[in-house]
Parts: sequence; structure tokens; C-alpha cells
Amino acid sequence: MLPKQNSNRVTVVGWTAGRTQALSAFLVGLLFVLAVALSVQPANAQSAPKSFADLAERLLPAVVNISSSQVVRSTQRQERPQAPPGSPFEDFFKEFFDRNQQEGAPRRASSLGSGFIIDKTGFVVTNNHVIADADEITVILQDDSRHKATLIGRDPKTDLALLKIEVDQDLPFVEWGNSAIARVGDWVVAIGNPFGLGGTVTAGIISARHRDINQGPYDSFLQTDASINRGNSGGPMFNMDGQVIGVNTAIFSPTGGSVGVGFSIPSAIAERVVTQLREFGYTKRGWLGVRIQSVTDEIAESLGLDEVSGALVADVTADGPAEKSNIEAGDVILKFDGKMVEQMRDLPRIVAETEIGKPVRVEVWRKNRRRVIDVVVGELKEERPVLASAGPQGKSIEPEEAEIDSLGVSVTAITEQMREQFNVPDDVQGVLVTGVTADSGAAEKGLRPGDVIVEVNQEEVFSPGQIASKVSEAMENDRRSVLLLVNRNGDLRFVAVRVENG
Repeated sequence: MLPKQNSNRVTVVGWTAGRTQALSAFLVGLLFVLAVALSVQPANAQSAPKSFADLAERLLPAVVNISSSQVVRSTQRQERPQAPPGSPFEDFFKEFFDRNQQEGAPRRASSLGSGFIIDKTGFVVTNNHVIADADEITVILQDDSRHKATLIGRDPKTDLALLKIEVDQDLPFVEWGNSAIARVGDWVVAIGNPFGLGGTVTAGIISARHRDINQGPYDSFLQTDASINRGNSGGPMFNMDGQVIGVNTAIFSPTGGSVGVGFSIPSAIAERVVTQLREFGYTKRGWLGVRIQSVTDEIAESLGLDEVSGALVADVTADGPAEKSNIEAGDVILKFDGKMVEQMRDLPRIVAETEIGKPVRVEVWRKNRRRVIDVVVGELKEERPVLASAGPQGKSIEPEEAEIDSLGVSVTAITEQMREQFNVPDDVQGVLVTGVTADSGAAEKGLRPGDVIVEVNQEEVFSPGQIASKVSEAMENDRRSVLLLVNRNGDLRFVAVRVENG
């Protein structure tokens, strides 16, 4: 029989062990629940693959090399160095340059790029710059067979081109995916022909969306860190389902090689363009008939907009869809066909992608309130001239001068003498700027003598007194800037100029 003390000790130890086991079981269960919770991901999240080998093996046969060549003729001669008369080098220089620099001597230039097959009959997508000005285009398949290609159509504004090769058997091809649902951080695979090495696979993630790199009016690139090098142009960028969500087009690089900043045309743009090239041989785009500019903080404030968004209409093309629907210069387009116009550059892309002839609703901001205007989308004609709108004709304006100190400008009514002095066309009406004060709001915005102020806060002006009156009215309403419509050499633009209390 154990001593009582020991019995108590065993009892205490036994109680502690039970509690410990219960606590351990609870902690294990809690950790399990936490692990499950942390492992839950959004439905469309992509986990890191163990390997890209199966995907690459399936896709590589549909990716092609593109070789293009053209005959280039020299159009200018280098000046021959002049040796001293009688020098033994005189005849040497003459003979060398005459032999090696024959004016107009042809030479053949070639370039390499990538592409991908989108149809079993042999339609191939690539970049326009890969085949631009080419006399011959050759598509090289994965089995190294070479096929002469026919150019079906190209679209320089999106840098896309569609080719066709004739083959006796069905070709492997890839399908378009939906770039609109691709997210920053998603895995992507790029396949192309860098440096003419043949099919090469690189992988990375989507780094950003909607990138504008000033390549064209419809820029909205996907940015990726998947290596894109020289020769990758025109190659596809795939999602993990093996669908094309981008066409590799450009890189940012100070060295000419990949530094992890590549750009691809999203399939949301490319698929539509390629479909039209295949059907028509060219791209059909919607057209509104307006010239637009960005809405700045100052412009938004001067117009009474709560936030900086939309596209400001600077000019309306004569007889265009916008003019026929009574969209006016000074309107801020906030929404087009149900799509938000968050920035100026959004509008051209949205309009271009809209079906031609489709009636759409356009929401604009005009004179401190929202309005909805019905517009029928026209077809963009690339050669269509953009006509500047002219002011009212035949108004008799008495000569008058004034200094608008709050803006920092000297202005005068337009007389025949002023038209001649500043080369103001006869059809331009408004108030002429004759001087700009240094460090003023007008100087800050680049106004200069010879500019014609056509409107102030969306109201036409024909005399300096009208400008002074409208600026005073804005100051009384505690506005820090006024919106001027300025005509410079026939080019109309809106400028928000800050107002200073004198």
C-alpha cells in the first residue's frame, strides 16, 4: 500500500495528465480548422503548378516561327572623304566608295518573329510590325516545314496581323481565352521564337492590367514578368487552361533584353480584331466624331464635377454621330453604352469596340447636371478628316482691349488688323490674347499671344468685357479656376486656368 502522500501525488498527476490530453486534442483540432480555413482560395484562384511540361508539350505545335524579308534600296549616298589632291589615298577612296556604295543598289533585309495558329486550316496570328513592308512571309512550323504565307489583313493601331498558309492536312491550333477575367498574380506561359532559336517556353505571372505604353490609341496591355525577348513578338501568352489571353508585343528594356517587364495585347481586343481581319480584311471600328482631352482636377472643379473622371469633348466633328445627337464641346462623357469612362483614354477603345449602327445611351455632364443622350454609332473611316468647328459668323464687334489680371492675360477684340498681325483665320471668332503675364495662371497653362479665347465656362465670348464678367462671376461663386476654350492655329482645346484675387 502506497503512502497517502504518494497517493495524493499520483491523483494530482493523473488529473493534470487528463487536462493536458484534452487541451492537446483541442489545440490539434483548432490547428486543423485553421489549416483548412487558410487553404480556402477564391474559386478562380490559380495555384503554382508543379511543372509546365504537359502544358508546353500540348501547346508548342501550334506556335510558329515567322520569317519575313523585303528588298531595300539605298536612297542616299555617304559623302566621300576628301584626300589631298595628288595624295595616294585619293584614288583609293574613290575606288572603294564607288565599288561599295552604288546608289540604289538593292539588298534584302529579313526579320524573325513568332505567331500562333488559330484554325486547323492554317490561319496564323502575329504582330503587324513583324511582317510590315515584307515582300515575302514564311511560316515555319514545329516540324521545320516552311510555308509561304498570304497576308489576309493587318491593323497597325493594335499591331496585329492575320496570315494564311495552305496545307494538305489539319493543323494543331489554339483557342482564345477571356483576358477580362485574368487577374494580377495569375500564372501565364509565353511561347515564342526569341533570337531565332526555335520554340521556347517561359513562365511568369500577370504583373498588371490596362497598361498604356503610348503605342497606339487603344492601348490596354497586360503586363507580365514572363521573359519576352527579341523574336517573341507575335507569340501567344497562355493561361493555365492553355487558352490564348494575350499576344506578346513589346518589352520595356534599357538593354534590349528581357528585364521582367513585357506587354501583351489582351485577347479581349485581339480576338475581335482578328475576327474582323478574317471577315473583311480590315478592322471596322465604331466612331463617335469627337476630339477629347483629359479631365484634370482644375477642369473638374471649374465644371462642378464631384470627381475627376470622364472624357472632355474639345471639339465635335461636323456631320458626325455626336453632332447629329447634339453632343457639344464642353460636355464631359461619363458613361458610354453602360460602360464607365474613368479616364479619357477609355473612351476611344469603348467606342471602337461598339457595334456600328448600334443605338447607345451616352451619359454626359453639362452645365452642372447629368444628361443622357441617344447616339447611333457610326463607322470610323481612317482617312476621314477631323474638321474644326467654327464659331458664329457675321458678328460686328467693336474694338476693345482689357487686362484680365486675375487670369494674367491681355486681350482684345479681333479686328482686321489683328487678324493680319496674328494670322487669325476669317472664320475664327472670339477674343484675341495679346499678352501673358509671367507666373500667372495663363502662363502656367501655356497660353500665348495669338491664341483666341472662344468660350469661358462653356459660354461663347466675343469681347474682353464678357471675359472679365464671367471671370468675376466665377470668383463670386468661390471657383478657383475658369474653363477656357482656346483656338490655336485651328486647334481647339480646353484649358482650366486658375483665378487669382488681385
